[in-house]
Amino acid sequence: MTQFHHEHRFTMITEPTDPFVLARELLEQRQTTEPTDATAMTLATADASGRPSARMVLLKGIDDRGFVFFTNYESRKSMDLAANPFAALCIHWAKAAEQIRVEGRIERVSDAESDAYFETRARGSQIGAWASRQSAPLPSREALLDRVREIELRFEGRPVPRPEFWGGYRVVPERVEFWYGQENRLHDRVVYVRHGDGWRVERLFP
Repeated sequence: MTQFHHEHRFTMITEPTDPFVLARELLEQRQTTEPTDATAMTLATADASGRPSARMVLLKGIDDRGFVFFTNYESRKSMDLAANPFAALCIHWAKAAEQIRVEGRIERVSDAESDAYFETRARGSQIGAWASRQSAPLPSREALLDRVREIELRFEGRPVPRPEFWGGYRVVPERVEFWYGQENRLHDRVVYVRHGDGWRVERLFP
């Protein structure tokens, strides 16, 4: 396995045989050290004509299949993913000078996975998922608040179910790069590339 020295932590890191183990370890560490939300990441998509678009979303899980986030299935990002089911992610931890870059195909998570996550959201966020026609034109802020009040009344006194138009996606990676900042821009870059049922691990020039 490849070894490298991270000057910021003065420790030796040996990459595991797949990127998910390392990604989970780093995320767990950064959730206690980053001053802002360590799960924030850039999601880049492209429409049917190849025009790119990027926005910040929250990483809600890393399993042995990929990286999971949730959104409205009628949003612009979802329209892009329906037309072009590939995406790229970039998680940047500024304090640690680390990044994880992910590229791969997209799949929807199961309804059971989406239901399970939706149940963990604060009630206000559950109401907001119903109220927002994400990415559609909004005539006024008051129109949005009216929709929120309408949804609050609809589900008053009972649990808020997950809307059918809302759920999760998984980026199933073909390539995962771990980037570690070093002095003089001589950064450490270690990339996992899908190779059959496993991964090929390479170092890259900075």
